Parts: sequence; structure tokens; C-alpha cells
Amino acid sequence: MTTIYDIAKRTGYSPTTVSKVFNNYSDVREKTRQDILRTAREMGYVPNAHARTLTTKKSWTIGVLFVESTGAGIRHPFFSAVIESFKQVAVAKGYALMFISKDVGGKQSGYLENCRIRGVDGVVVFLSDYEDPYFQELLDSDIPTVVLDYETPESHTVCSDNWSGAVQAVEYLAGLGHRRIAHISGGVNTTPGIRRQQGYEAAMLEQKLDLRDSYIVTGAYYSMESGYNAMLELLRLPEPPTAVFASGDLLAFGAVKAAQDSGLAVPGDISVMGYDDIELARYVTPALTTVKQDTELLGSRAAEILLAAIDKIPDGKEALALPVEVIVRDSCASPANEE
Repeated sequence: MTTIYDIAKRTGYSPTTVSKVFNNYSDVREKTRQDILRTAREMGYVPNAHARTLTTKKSWTIGVLFVESTGAGIRHPFFSAVIESFKQVAVAKGYALMFISKDVGGKQSGYLENCRIRGVDGVVVFLSDYEDPYFQELLDSDIPTVVLDYETPESHTVCSDNWSGAVQAVEYLAGLGHRRIAHISGGVNTTPGIRRQQGYEAAMLEQKLDLRDSYIVTGAYYSMESGYNAMLELLRLPEPPTAVFASGDLLAFGAVKAAQDSGLAVPGDISVMGYDDIELARYVTPALTTVKQDTELLGSRAAEILLAAIDKIPDGKEALALPVEVIVRDSCASPANEE
């Protein structure tokens, strides 16, 4: 069996340097690192996980706490893209990912106990219910965490600038000439839903547009079905909107379908705008105008922050809000009969 001493002999580097490469030490030149890794692959070297854990005091495992309410799970295009980006950074640094639940061995315990049993070095969190006491128990522990799409001083957090994204959406629609702009909200039980609705309300006031309670309809769980039902509710109003800003692309897809089923043309009769810019947004008809979140950057920065926390590099908790931008496609146009 090939050992680090065999690799050291083949490459001419010291066993200490070889060991540092396999344990991801930062004080090794990149050329040296690549030489050693290439030689290790050629010689069929497989690191001993137990020895590596004893040497570094790490399990080299990151827990993924992922619970969301749409029913799509990890198949949801936004979450899958973020997790994939997170995984690429973590795996490149030598870590494996493990999904965490409340159940251990068929017995409900809690996220923290599961993390202790599995020995994870840190946890990345995607949750639909941040009021869960088991989540709070994890935050109160000494296990490093980074939380996506949530604001708390108790953990590192990474999210998009949801407030700014909503403001940009309303400004874009107002710039097309729309005065009656409605919002299909993701609800006020999540940080993105709250911030996007707040941004919509602030932008409507800033644009001196009529902010009507009836123009804000909640689309539960960001699903297409709830977007469909929310649009039907808006279209039943005595004075329906000429444009609708939805808090998620799936909500927007449902809204477009509801408008079309009601005999309306999008964007000829009503404009629809989404949020996320999932891959499907460019392929539906009409192609969806939306607010783009950079899923690759969200995942990679979350991974970098968590890995730094595991290595005890940062001082304090980092709260990162990433910029967003409007992507113009075909689902929005100037209103045909705006008063």
C-alpha cells in the first residue's frame, strides 16, 4: 500500500510537506500541491480517513441541513443550484457533505444530536421554519454554521439583497409606464418573503404609486399552484393590475398560466415579472423577465465562509448580502390601457 513516504520519495518533497497537502494546509505553494496530488493519483494513494481525523482533529465532513416546504425538495432549481455550488468548493477543499435530519437510528432527537453523532465539522443550513427549537439548539452550540436566506446575529449568514431586488423590479415596471402594480408575496414567514414585500412597498411609495392592500396576495410555499391561485384572485378585483411582480419564478410561472387561462395575453394584456432567474425562466413562453440571484456565488461564498469558520479564521459573525439584477426578457411590456 502506497504511503506518504513513498510519495515523498518519488516527488523529492519532505513527508511533512506531503502530509500538509493532504490535510489542506495553506502554507504550501500551489505548484508543490499539484505535483504531490498528481503523483498520488499516479501511485493510487488513498488517504486513511481515521488517521487524517486524528492528525487534523477534523472529520472532514460538513452537514447539510435542508428542509423546505414547497414539496420539491432539493429538486427545486434554486436550492439545487446553490447546493451544487457549495459542494464544489467544499469538495475541492477535501470535505464530504452529509444531510442532517432530526432522526438518528429511527429515533427523533434533534439536529444538534445528529451533528454530534456524525461528528460534522460545520453545518450549512437551508430551512423553511427558522422558529424550529431544534434549529435554535444548533445555533446555540459551538458547531460552526452558515445559514442561507435568513438573518440572525447568532450565525454566519449569506443571502441576496432581497429588498433591493424588489425595488429594482418595481422601478423597472414603473419605467415601462405601469401604475397598477401588484405583488404575489412569498409570505412573511421567511426572510426573502419579508424583505421582497418590504422592498415592493417602499418602491411603490417612492414611485408615488397607489399601494393597495388588495394588490398584495400571498403565494404559499413559492409554488406554481399558489402563483396561479394568487393571479386569479388579482384578476377578480374590480380594477385588476396591469403588472404583477412575483416573489419567485415558480410563482410567476403559475401567474402567467392563470392569466392565459383567463383569456389574457402576457405581456399584451398584463405583464408578469419573477424573482430568482432559474434556468427554466429563459425557456418558457413568454421568456420570463425576472430578478437574477447569483446562485453560484451564493453557494461558493457560503462554503468559503463556513470553511473559514471551521478553521477559526474569522472574528465575529459575517452577514453577507449579495447584489441582484433585473434580467429583461419577454413577459413585460408597456401597459396597453393604463389610465
